[in-house]
This record gives sequence, C-alpha cells and structure tokens, in this order.
Amino acid sequence: MVDTLACLSTPDGWLGSDNQSGIHPKVLESLSSANRGPAVAYGEDTLTHQAIEAFRDNFGGDTTVLFTWNGTGANVTALASLLPRWGGVLAAGGAHIDVDEGGAPEAFLGAKITTIHTPDAKLRPEHIDEAMIGAFDQHHVWPQVVSITQSTELGTLYSVEEVANICDTAHRYGLLVHMDGARIANATASLGVSLRAHTFEVGIDALSFGGTKNGMAYGEAVLLRRPEHARIGTMVRKQSTQLASKMRFISAQFIAMFQDDLWLSCALHANAMATRLHNAVADCPGVVLERPTVVNSLFPRIPAHAIDPLQRWCPHYTWNAGLNQVRWVTSFDTTETDVDRFAEGVRAICATNADPNCDGNARV
Repeated sequence: MVDTLACLSTPDGWLGSDNQSGIHPKVLESLSSANRGPAVAYGEDTLTHQAIEAFRDNFGGDTTVLFTWNGTGANVTALASLLPRWGGVLAAGGAHIDVDEGGAPEAFLGAKITTIHTPDAKLRPEHIDEAMIGAFDQHHVWPQVVSITQSTELGTLYSVEEVANICDTAHRYGLLVHMDGARIANATASLGVSLRAHTFEVGIDALSFGGTKNGMAYGEAVLLRRPEHARIGTMVRKQSTQLASKMRFISAQFIAMFQDDLWLSCALHANAMATRLHNAVADCPGVVLERPTVVNSLFPRIPAHAIDPLQRWCPHYTWNAGLNQVRWVTSFDTTETDVDRFAEGVRAICATNADPNCDGNARV
C-alpha cells in the first residue's frame, strides 16, 4: 500500500457500458403515461402508430418499422428479412453479430458469418471485392448481405461517403447491406448529419436502430427500406420471439426519444463526456490512446498491473487482454464529476500497484 495515495470515491456513474446507465427521466415519464388503461395488443395501438410515424419522419414514408425487445433480436430480425437460408453475411472481425450474440444469428439464420479482419473494425469496398472472388462456386458460401456497425465495436466511425461506397459495391454484386446501429445516435451526433443521410439515403437496406444504449429501458427497432422485405420481417420477428404483445411500452419510449430530438441530445452529451475523458487521461503515464475519440467509447491500453484494481474500483470490461486494452463508455447520464473522478483514479492506479480497498471507497 502506498501511504501517499488518498481514498477516492468511486464515480456515481460507472463507465463500463452505456447498458449500465439508467433510464432517461423523460423516457420513464413516457412509460408511466403509457400505463393508463387498456390498449390494443401486438402493435395495433395508438402509441405504436405514433412511434412508427416518428421513424418515418426521419427515414422516409415507406420505411417498415418493427420494434423488438433487444439488440440481438433486432439484428436477427433484420438479417433474416434480407437473407436466404443458403446465403452468407460479410462482417468486420469483432462484429457484435459474430462474437457477442452467443451465435444467435448463425443459429437462427442457418447462415455463415464470414469475418474480415481490419485494424479499425471498418469494412471497405475492396474487402467486398476480395470476398466475392469465387463466391458463386457451389462449394463456397455465397455472400448475400454485408453487415457494418455504426459506430463500430472499436469506437470508430464510417463517414457518409464510406457507407455510400460500401453500399454501391455491395449492390453491384447483388448484395444487400445491413447496419447494426446499436449506437446509431452517437454516430449521427458525431457526423453532424441527419439519421437518413448516412443510412437509407446512401443505400442501407436494413437498420437495427438502438434505443437501450441511449437512455431507454429496453427496446430496439428494425427499419427496412425495401417494401419486399416487410412481410418477411414481420413473420421473422414473430418466429424469433421478438413480437411484444404490450408493444406500447416500447413505442412510448421511442416517442419520448424523438420528442424534441431527445435521442440527439443524449448522444451529444455522451460523446462530449467521452471526449472529456480522453483529454483527461491522454497524458497519463502508461495510458495509450491509439486514435481520437469520436463517439462515446474509448479503448485505451493501460499498464497490466492497473487493470484489475481499476476494474474493482469502477467496473468496466477488458477488451483485449493480450494488449492490456480496456473499454470505457460514457452515457447520457455520465456527469463531468464522474469523468473527472474516474480520470483521477486512472492516474493514481496506473502509478501504483496498490490494492483498492478503503472503508467502502477505493484506495487507489
């Protein structure tokens, strides 16, 4: 134990994941308002119709909107709406659909996910070109869908032009394009464009639109651009156990999120807190930040001796143990005090091997 170190309180808001944050008060209020009297089940209620119109205002009037319980369900529903059973999916290495969904997409779809390693978790047109060599041979998996994540699993971001180029290349081969938008709000806030500008307007065919990571209690949405996928998507949602009978409680949350662009203000705040954290630890000895922070997540490499005590002090994930890389994520309810306190803890723990135990607060 190093006597010169003070006891530091753990931040009130953890920085492990935006899934760990609470519910935005306006969303909670909307949920409570929805809990008044009966409503028609399975999405035929007034609130669901209103939520669908809110999505169509942002993505276009012909958009099919299918609400689901969670992100894995949204990705499975979206991909199954596009994909024949014999088809395959191209995705970047580390994609959530490949490593973080328990094999659900492959188990449900019966389709192979082929991953392509990239240092920044971003696919590029040339990756599609290479993957399509020999793809029409009956002995090889025939890709039918390209899936990209916006923002990516490494906190990087596709520009509008990059998304457009991927869509153009995929469509040239007759492939469809799915976007995993678990953090679509953070990406849109960082790009400074409309939701449609980097999705449907540039060729995305299906979008998994995240809500849980941006202030909702639960619920995501599958958005389908092409009408021919609508009926398939409706049946897939039911078969994949994602059809909510009391759908109004998912819909009410999205109504709150679109009211006065709450989704955007939540994302802007989360992004700003991540930038603040980046700046606060950028010169910390032993902390390596390989790229700028553009959304609400950081993937620093920190000294090996600091990982365990820092995680016990304030929970967060190890991302790549071989590189001593961890992940820090800010949320709509992360405060400047949370960030500053966490940064102070990082500095102290990185400078010592101390065991963080101090009467209920961490000694770092």
